[in-house]
Formats: sequence, structure tokens, C-alpha cells
Amino acid sequence: MDILRAHRVYIETYGCTTNQADSDIMRGVLAKHFRLANSVDEADVVVVNTCGVINFTERKILRRLRELKESGKTVVAAGCLARIARKEMEKIADAVISPDNVHLVDSAVISALNGKKPVLIQVSSTDKAALHSTKCRKRENAISIVSISEGCLGSCSYCATKIARGRLRSFSLEKIVEEVQRAVTDGFREIQLTSQDTGAYGMDGKDYRLPDLLNAISEIDGDFRVRVGMMNPQHAVEILDDLLSAFESEKIYKFLHIPVQSGDNRILEDMRRDHTVEDFVEVVNAFRRRFDDVMISTDIIVGFPTESKESFWKSYQLIEEFRPDIVNITRFSPRKGTAAYRLKDMPDWIKKERSRILTRLCEEIGLENHRKFVGRVERVLVTKKGKNNTMLARTNSYRPVVLKEGEVGRFYVVKVVDATFNYLVGDWAKVPMKIV
Repeated sequence: MDILRAHRVYIETYGCTTNQADSDIMRGVLAKHFRLANSVDEADVVVVNTCGVINFTERKILRRLRELKESGKTVVAAGCLARIARKEMEKIADAVISPDNVHLVDSAVISALNGKKPVLIQVSSTDKAALHSTKCRKRENAISIVSISEGCLGSCSYCATKIARGRLRSFSLEKIVEEVQRAVTDGFREIQLTSQDTGAYGMDGKDYRLPDLLNAISEIDGDFRVRVGMMNPQHAVEILDDLLSAFESEKIYKFLHIPVQSGDNRILEDMRRDHTVEDFVEVVNAFRRRFDDVMISTDIIVGFPTESKESFWKSYQLIEEFRPDIVNITRFSPRKGTAAYRLKDMPDWIKKERSRILTRLCEEIGLENHRKFVGRVERVLVTKKGKNNTMLARTNSYRPVVLKEGEVGRFYVVKVVDATFNYLVGDWAKVPMKIV
């Protein structure tokens, strides 16, 4: 054990909040045997939690792995690329470990240090919610990320995440609630529920659904907020009434991340999205009718191989009409192993032009939406430090508010004094009650 303690391990994380939650688990497992380094430079072992969402990201991470190896580090490749790009991972890294085996990261590191080259990518049904006692969260902010499931029920023709994380496996409702309770007791004030599709939670044969989980979490004592992660329209529609009721809780941010991906149903069929534009519209309208302020986030893929000019403009018109607050725009990237990989890709210049056109619209909409809040008084939660010595806070609808000062984990009543397309500017000195 003393020999193991001589090694310093650092975890470098790429990608989504699910990967960040996985890194918390690995950090806790590794802390039992090794010293955790504060930076790559002081570590002799680096665990890289990889992302494989698009080709550009994959190439970037492969370069990073090579750099680390060339610098003399022992490198363990974890995360989605363990399965998506297994051959490349094995060529570069000293160990490879898939997302569903992160609880075995200590064994992978030990084997790698002993000159072996373990490849731990066998399918595992581990309930990550049951691993909460091993998690080691960084205390640099007020945010705790909690995974509620792994994998998905979809079969999107362009997505490689299914290769990496497999079919849907919902984690124990009781264990998730225990983890949230533990995080709140430990002082975290924002709980981010994450998965590949939160709306599908429990739809793998369980006797509970996402609204049941939200209701159970809302019963936990304490002043905290819950951000519900991405949910696909077809699953949100199925649980819509119960979902709206669960969101009534003051502890649930009025924030909805619902990716539509295209405004053309023909393209959605080609993408194998299993939902229609009308499903998206139904959910968005229902939330806007129920709540005075709900922040809507969606995703659009531009340049899908079968996307015509007409199809693109349907996406543009959908965004123009429904005016979501956030639009994550991604240029189509062919991924090996997916059905869309066999389709003829369109020139990059077309994708870039469509992305620029849509981005300009989204920035205009974001600014118009946020200007409506100037002059309002809002109760916000400071979640982390921002740029240039500022603090980042969130309203009850999860809108970002930049403050000149404040304490992480505290609630403030602020006046919105300015707005940009992607954040508000607040000042708690403008209102009588400063801290609540």
C-alpha cells in the first residue's frame, strides 16, 4: 500500500456532466490507494476520461493521449472512447476502461503500473447510484452532479454514444435520493441530475419514472435547487402531466433541455429520432403555459447528409417561432459504427454557413429574451466563481446571472441591471435585502 501511495494520480475530464460524475466516482476509488494530484504536471499517472461525441473531439483527445505518453506519464484511457475507438485507445494508453467499469479504475491503474495492459470494457450492470459513498467531489463550487441512469432507449442514426454506454439502465431511486441527501448535507446547493436521457428514467422495466424521482428529491430538507438534464421529446410527452406537476416544486429549476435536432420531420425520420417536431412543440408549449418563466434549451444538428436547403430553413423557422433561450448548434460529424456514417457527407462549407446563419438568429433571440428581465428583482443562487473575479448565480429558471461579488452556495436577492444574449448582470446592492 505504501508503494501505491508513492504514485500521484490526476484525472482529466472531457465532455458532458455524466463524464464529470464518473470522474467523481473514479476520484473516490483512487483516493483509497493513491495520492490525488492537483495538476497534470505533478502526476505520474493520468486518467483521461474521454468524450466521443464528434470526430473533432476524438482527434483532440487522441492527440492529448499521445502527448501524455510522450511526456512519460502512465496513461489510463477511460470514458466513451474506450468502446468507440477501442483499437486506437489500446495502441496509445497503458490501460483502457469503459464508462460502466469506472469503479474498477484502481485495478486498471495498479495493473498498468505493473506492466500489464488491462482492457476493462466488459458490459457491467453496476448501479452507480450505489457508489455514492465512494464519490470524491471537488469543493470548488456548490454543484454536485448525480447520475440517474446510463445508456438510452434510442437508436439515432448519427450517434456513437449508444456504442459507448449501451442500452438504458436506470439506477435505484432510493440510492439516488440517498446520494442527493448526502450532497445537500455536505453543503452542495445545486444538484444536477444527469444521464443520456433523463426523460427515459425508469422506462427499462422499472416501476418508477422521472416525476417519481423528482417528487422524492423535493421532499429532502434543505434550501437547494435541482437541474434536470436533457430529455428527449418522445419520453417527455409520455410523462408530461406528471412531469409538469413535479416541476411545481420550488426546488426544481424551471429549466427544460429538450433537443429537437431538426425542424423537418423527414430529417428526424432519417436521424431515427423517434419523435416529431410536434412532440417538441407540445412539451415546450405545456411548460410555458404552466410556468411564468421557464428557460428552454434545445439542440440542432446542421448539415445532416439528407438535409436540404428547405429542411434547414424549417429548422430556422422553428427556432424563430419558438424562440428558445439556448440552442446548442452542432455541425454533423460522421461517426464510425453508426448508420449515418454510410451516407454521403455534405461539404463542410455548407455546414459552416448554415451554422453561422442559425447562430446569428439564436444570439438575437437570446438578447431579446434576456432584455425583458432588466429591472426585475430575482432570487438567485451563487453556484461558482465566474470570469474576471465575478460570481455566477442562477435564477429559479436557471438563467445565468453574473455578480460582482457574492459567496458560493448562498442565495441573494438581486436586481437585474443589464443583459447579454447568454447571461444577465445582477446587483444585490440595489435591493434592501442582500442575503437570504
